[in-house]
Amino acid sequence: MPAWLPWLLALLGGAVLLCVVLVWQSLSRQQSLEQELVRRQEASQAQATEARLAAKQSAELVRDTAAKVALLDARLAEVALQRGQLEDLIQSMSRSRDENVVGDIEASIRVALQQTQITGSAEPLVATLKQADERLLRYKQPRMEGVRRAVARDLDRVKAVAVVDVSTLTIKLDEVVRMADELPLMSGSEAKPRPRDERNAEAAKERERALKLQREQTAAAADGKLALWWWQATQQLSTWTGLVWGEARTLLRVTRIDHPEAALISPDQSFFLRENLKLRLLNARLALLSRQFDTAQSDLRDAQEMLNRYFDTRSRKVASVTELLRQVAGQARQVIVPRPDDTLAALTAAAAGR
Repeated sequence: MPAWLPWLLALLGGAVLLCVVLVWQSLSRQQSLEQELVRRQEASQAQATEARLAAKQSAELVRDTAAKVALLDARLAEVALQRGQLEDLIQSMSRSRDENVVGDIEASIRVALQQTQITGSAEPLVATLKQADERLLRYKQPRMEGVRRAVARDLDRVKAVAVVDVSTLTIKLDEVVRMADELPLMSGSEAKPRPRDERNAEAAKERERALKLQREQTAAAADGKLALWWWQATQQLSTWTGLVWGEARTLLRVTRIDHPEAALISPDQSFFLRENLKLRLLNARLALLSRQFDTAQSDLRDAQEMLNRYFDTRSRKVASVTELLRQVAGQARQVIVPRPDDTLAALTAAAAGR
């Protein structure tokens, strides 16, 4: 057994013992670290729970605060509205009599101006200006004379405008629509042949006259038989010639037609043609009532073109209908009612002067 072996064994034992000590220390330190981590995790969870509770309380507080702020805003707005109304009331009560007159006249004129723009009639504006003039005349204030002169000038300018009488125009269109079924078409405007009975009656009258003359001539001169025969022959030839000419005139007619398609319209097509004419006229009537004068003019031109193309313009009824449409087309135009700028400017100056 060598001498160094015990020393080696002792050294190995010391190393093993040292390793055991080191391992024990490491395990002890790891256990203490784990315990510290557990304690810190528990503390963190407790802090997180407290933070969530605090956040919840803060959210509830914010909601309560927001509700209170909204309620305060509503009350503040209500107070501001009441204050504004109170100020308006105090201001209206503190205005003088002149300011009341100026304000009332200006408000009425602006309302009348809006009605005039909507309806296209100058009657509301004329009536309002007349009322303003009468009120200023009763008021008798020297400082309002300028306003009264401006009202008189604007009243004269508005009265000078020729306003479209829509009611009269619609009455004329209704009359044209009523007469549409009675208007003769170009296809049926030729002279109708006379009845055969009428022609036979005329021929019988001619023969009776000839026989009467023949008897008179026979009783007057018995010796002029040759002259009487010649006269009778000429009378008979004239009678038969008249009958033949009458028959030929009913068979052959020469007429100038500018639009050939107008003469080829069948009775069924004529019904729809008249209905189409009525629809054009009714559309023009609705356009007049709605004050769409461009649309009304277009429908009236189409109706006039239909009359000239398909109806007999030589007929008295067609001529009267054409004249009515011409009158409606001449009067159905957009009329711009002048604004009472002088009166409004005078009222503004009077209000500023006060």
